[in-house]
Amino acid sequence: MNSRSTSARPGSRRAGTPESAGLLVEGVTLRLGDGDATVTALDDVRLAVTPGEFVAIVGPSGSGKSSLLAVAGALTTPDSGRVLLDGVDITRASSREKARHRRNRIGFVFQSGNLIPALTAVDQLRFALDVAGKRPSAGHEPLALLERVGMAHRARHRPQHLSGGERQRVGIARALVTRPAVLLVDEPTAALDRARSDDIVKLLAHETHESAVATIMVTHDHDVLGHCDRVLSMVDGKLSG
Repeated sequence: MNSRSTSARPGSRRAGTPESAGLLVEGVTLRLGDGDATVTALDDVRLAVTPGEFVAIVGPSGSGKSSLLAVAGALTTPDSGRVLLDGVDITRASSREKARHRRNRIGFVFQSGNLIPALTAVDQLRFALDVAGKRPSAGHEPLALLERVGMAHRARHRPQHLSGGERQRVGIARALVTRPAVLLVDEPTAALDRARSDDIVKLLAHETHESAVATIMVTHDHDVLGHCDRVLSMVDGKLSG
């Protein structure tokens, strides 16, 4: 699949952004398994995502998409290559430093929202700030973010009282509340119907541009790709587009 690109949107940090800003994956190779069972999950992958850019990665199951998110999110260390976050190499950082980057600089959005059952929607965001040791910044206060994602009226509800689409919206707000540099999104529409899927990806695109975050979304859902700035394809651990 060919990549799609767009020019910098007004107000996005993409215009005039330093080359070191955002996420840069350089020559990353990752092998999984041992001996004859070894599989090359990522094969010399190179990818640059600038602040305010929404990149989708498509490909069959087992092609390496989730492995790329794990490496980009400092969850897995590759065998070779490096990952730069705003110019800082996080690949060989200590476990403590990687955890700090995940708390402070990387936002994750999971398939199910992955919310804490005991917490209300607004407390999900407050807890994320507490874990990161951050105070809310202007325009990114928990209630303000819930308002932006259309969930202010459900701020006091716990996950069991929210629909799948509502949980995803809260998950997106929670990922953004710490003002991450990078947003990593794993199959956000897998459990949603067509209309809700389109709404969620449209929201991700809007928040990517509004918050000037570098976003990677892996998905099987080709119907939502029109909301993305670029679409890349992954097959057998190789990224192209």
